[in-house]
Amino acid sequence: QVQLVESGGGLVQAGGSLRLSCAASERIFSSYSMGWFRQAPGKEREFVAAIIWSGSTTSYADSVKGRFTISRDNAKITVYLQMNNLKPEDTAVYYCAAYLGGIGSIATMGSTDYWGEGAQVTVSS
Repeated sequence: QVQLVESGGGLVQAGGSLRLSCAASERIFSSYSMGWFRQAPGKEREFVAAIIWSGSTTSYADSVKGRFTISRDNAKITVYLQMNNLKPEDTAVYYCAAYLGGIGSIATMGSTDYWGEGAQVTVSS
């Protein structure tokens, strides 16, 4: 069982930055593609970004391209989401996810094997 714990959420003004971290509990983390999703109040959960197990390939939702960067450190079994130029519409609970497959499936079908508990990100205008 892989456990995922997010941290780094909080309140920031529009235009500011935050970095989310997701620490995994198992060393097998290095075999998994990792992704970030978010869910705003009253809306469905949506894909944000994903990264392949090696870190060599990433995928982003159009709404965050050029502003968010996903990365991973397999030695620290941690995946990160650097969020710059934040907008009020980025306000949501952000979830980390792990998937033993390709990032295409994460991005297009929301495929996941494990979820974190979520971290609140609030962007004020």
